Amino acid sequence: MNKNKVAVAMSGGVDSSVCAYLLKEQGYEVIGITMQIFDDAPRKVEAKEGGCSSEAVQDARLVAEKLGIPHYVVNLKHCFNEKVIKYFANEYLSGKTPNPCIVCNKYLKFTELLKAAFELGAFYLATGHYARVEYDDTLSRYILKKSVDSDKDQSYVLYGLTQRQLEHVLFPLGNYTKKEIRQIAQKIGLSVSDKPDSQEICFIDTNYRDFLYKKVPDKIKEGPFIDINGKVIGRHKGISFYTIGQRKGLGISAGKPLYVVDIDARNNAVILGDEKDLYIKEFTAHQINWVSIDAPYEKFSANVKIRYNFAEKPAEIIPLDIDTVKVIFENPQKAVTPGQSVVFYNGDKVLGGGVIKRRCLSEKSF
Repeated sequence: MNKNKVAVAMSGGVDSSVCAYLLKEQGYEVIGITMQIFDDAPRKVEAKEGGCSSEAVQDARLVAEKLGIPHYVVNLKHCFNEKVIKYFANEYLSGKTPNPCIVCNKYLKFTELLKAAFELGAFYLATGHYARVEYDDTLSRYILKKSVDSDKDQSYVLYGLTQRQLEHVLFPLGNYTKKEIRQIAQKIGLSVSDKPDSQEICFIDTNYRDFLYKKVPDKIKEGPFIDINGKVIGRHKGISFYTIGQRKGLGISAGKPLYVVDIDARNNAVILGDEKDLYIKEFTAHQINWVSIDAPYEKFSANVKIRYNFAEKPAEIIPLDIDTVKVIFENPQKAVTPGQSVVFYNGDKVLGGGVIKRRCLSEKSF
């Protein structure tokens, strides 16, 4: 492999496009590489940053032509369906709230796409993520760090990276703000300079409930709404359609606001309670990956994020086994949601992360 050759994961958006430009300016031999994860037929979606639709592939190709770099398309439709779509549906069917972007990063971008980069002779795969990677000589390992742009930082979705992957990954945007990236795109005349950021799940055209109805209609079953005292107070349309913290769309008249405080998949029940019932101090997480440190054997303190747009909170992390930890917040936090990821930070360093397994509330017998 050529250490000066970089394959840039180009999505057709401004971030990955400027990523390719910056690396070329730094003297790298740059090639563009785009995942194709949908059918060739155009999908009815608006143009947006980060997509992998046929329109996104075309945008990426045009940017590559503008920059004067080769461009390749990698067909990952089967892998995407097996690793992301099926996971997405199964998580909702089991009463959890999935995070498909993190799973896509793990199995597609930094596994399959990295493999394709190697096959094309590149030593590095670069993406438009806002994060940083540094090598610590003292620790003899790569460190994943937050972006300098705290509003755009995407380190949360990258906690699953391994040391081998970090050795071969570049994040050129980690030292820039989003505003600066758009300014660079405008300066060099990229047509995608004003392209809006994606705010939705890339494979869903309408909403996830309609998507599930189409994918797994025979697995969605109605069941009971139960209050926290175990009383049946109504019927739900299927546990897949509810998530922890949800208040709207319940169809329950109780004379006061009710919230989804837990989901009991085994009994196909949705547990409702007051807002105060959403707050918990501790939970367990599994599928742990330690990024910037060796696996700890003793408890330690860290700042914790339990979803992407969540302000970090101090907590104690207690290793239970090689794959599981208990997280105890200093103060109770709202709507800790099974299926979402929890990420541990020390300052701007990503220590590791995993998947929220169960809330303490679910240990009650309803």
